[in-house]
Amino acid sequence: MAFLRSVLPLLVVSAIFAVEHMISEPYCVVSGRGGEGASHPDDLKVMMVADLLLLGSDAGYVETRFRDSFKSKFFRKSLEKLKPDMIVVLGDISAKGWQLTGSKWLTVLQQFYKILGPAVEFPLHIALGDRDIGECSELDEQFISQIVSNMPGLGSSGCSAFAIGNISFVSLNAVSLLCGNNDLRFSVEKVIERESNDLRKQIKETMEKNSKPTVRTEDSDNFHWRDNQMEPHSGPVLLLHFPLYREKRSICRDEGISAYSCNCLEKVEDSKFVDAGPYELERTLPVNATEYIFQALKPRIVFSAHSHSFCDHTHSDGTREVTVPSMTWGTGKKPEFVSVIFGQKKAVSVKHCSFASEQYVILSHFGLFMLFIPILLVFTSSHFVTAMY
Repeated sequence: MAFLRSVLPLLVVSAIFAVEHMISEPYCVVSGRGGEGASHPDDLKVMMVADLLLLGSDAGYVETRFRDSFKSKFFRKSLEKLKPDMIVVLGDISAKGWQLTGSKWLTVLQQFYKILGPAVEFPLHIALGDRDIGECSELDEQFISQIVSNMPGLGSSGCSAFAIGNISFVSLNAVSLLCGNNDLRFSVEKVIERESNDLRKQIKETMEKNSKPTVRTEDSDNFHWRDNQMEPHSGPVLLLHFPLYREKRSICRDEGISAYSCNCLEKVEDSKFVDAGPYELERTLPVNATEYIFQALKPRIVFSAHSHSFCDHTHSDGTREVTVPSMTWGTGKKPEFVSVIFGQKKAVSVKHCSFASEQYVILSHFGLFMLFIPILLVFTSSHFVTAMY
């Protein structure tokens, strides 16, 4: 009995450690082409998440003490395992951001930074989603300007261009590109044109064959661009919240973890966020905006979000687009994210990673509780027997 009493604490600690490891350790599979090759010191590793749907000061006890605690563990374990150089959030960091005041929006960012913990020191980029700033009828330039002033690197239009090492990124305010003629959309177009011009200048400096571009306009769609003589996929890595237009919606399939078929214009009533109303998870940018982006930027690869599901898709012109899934239990799915390695010679390796479901976490802890009952009985009975003698 004495031996059993000495071994039981070790068994309990081992069980807790095993359960915590299974819950918080990310399970990752390589997606699509360009699998894992030999690593290089100059490789850039990026952890991409989306749709965190944080509530800020409106979060309840369960959200802050239970879910946020596990999100923090998820980030910590992911950073330990994958060792990224940068973290990217592709929009909808807030569940109801467009309804919040500026001061309440700050509590959303504070909640996110608390979840990140020590990882807040990592290079960080946050793009805007429709839940962050609202849809077309709700867009307010002054409100958006106030929000982006607290986000690292974003300009007043909600766009950004930056480089890490030899990898260039362009982040667009995709929400504005869904709207008609408004100042925000025109500001986003100016960013695209500016980046397109910069790219052409860079290529002109290194390539003698570059010729003068001509001008072409699409008056019916109000999009204007110059014919771009850059090679396909020679542009920056494109980051935006809404996926680009796809000719075939049913081909989006995730290999290894789960699979789903795209259902265009599917409307989902989000029970966790009833005030948000119907939510079109399969909404994409219109075809004219997509063609405009392809023509102007020639993106090397595209990373989008919004659908809450993973997708690795190749467009008709060969451009690869990876849709980053939601990193929350609030959508009723497993928290998921994407790990990307930008390697040598334009190689890109994508991993789709997921964590345990909320139901699994609850059942695991219930199982531990049930395990403690017989252990407690053994300790109690052994103490009683010892006391009698």
